[in-house]
Amino acid sequence: MKQKIALITGATAGIGFETAKILSENHFNIILTGRRQDRLEKIRQELENENCQVQTLCFDIRLKPDVDRALASLSNDWKKVDILINNAGLAAGLDPVNQANVDDWEAMIDTNIKGLLYVTREVSNWMIARQQGHILNISSIAGVQTYPNGSVYCATKHAVNAISKAMRVELAPHNIKVGTISPGAIETEFSLVRFKGDEEQAAKVYEGFTPLSARDIAESIYFVLSRPAHVNIDDLLIMPTAQASARDIFRKS
Repeated sequence: MKQKIALITGATAGIGFETAKILSENHFNIILTGRRQDRLEKIRQELENENCQVQTLCFDIRLKPDVDRALASLSNDWKKVDILINNAGLAAGLDPVNQANVDDWEAMIDTNIKGLLYVTREVSNWMIARQQGHILNISSIAGVQTYPNGSVYCATKHAVNAISKAMRVELAPHNIKVGTISPGAIETEFSLVRFKGDEEQAAKVYEGFTPLSARDIAESIYFVLSRPAHVNIDDLLIMPTAQASARDIFRKS
């Protein structure tokens, strides 16, 4: 396997799926992970061709034994991962801290922080053994600024940024790049998940302006990955033109 291998978590929709598409278009081999086996298989069939081999791993990133088992199942050739994109993440609920659902907190902390760490711990050791690699963690404007009713989600994305900065220092001696991509308002399944399937409420988030698309972020990810070996982009904050901050979105009436 002479082509570069990219492992993408949360690859069944949104940023993860679009990133897999753009990497397949550029002849990367890809390991797709997610919790929906049927969706993973559909994407594998869509992307796999003579220039792109695809492996799928179905597991819940919140469960360390499942993460370890899935990653251990890869052959030695597939463990030569060049790029890790920690994309799996979610927001659950939009309530003040005194009213929020504790299960929502657990889901966000377990996915956005612990899941990222579980995968990174294993894959970074594969990279250290080869003295090369690139890790991109998908963060958010919420990792830079906070907003009301998003305390725990913002905290998890601030944690992603802090972890990434520490990883950058820890892994630089091993010739491993580390960076973050931080999107602002982006129209994916994000709001649908946050509002637990309420399509009408999710749609209101994007009314009156043009949000980012998953493809916008995937193209930015590919730009970061395609820089020369001596160039590391530590953080890229991307927002739609109508968005000036986490809270300020200028909508057309």
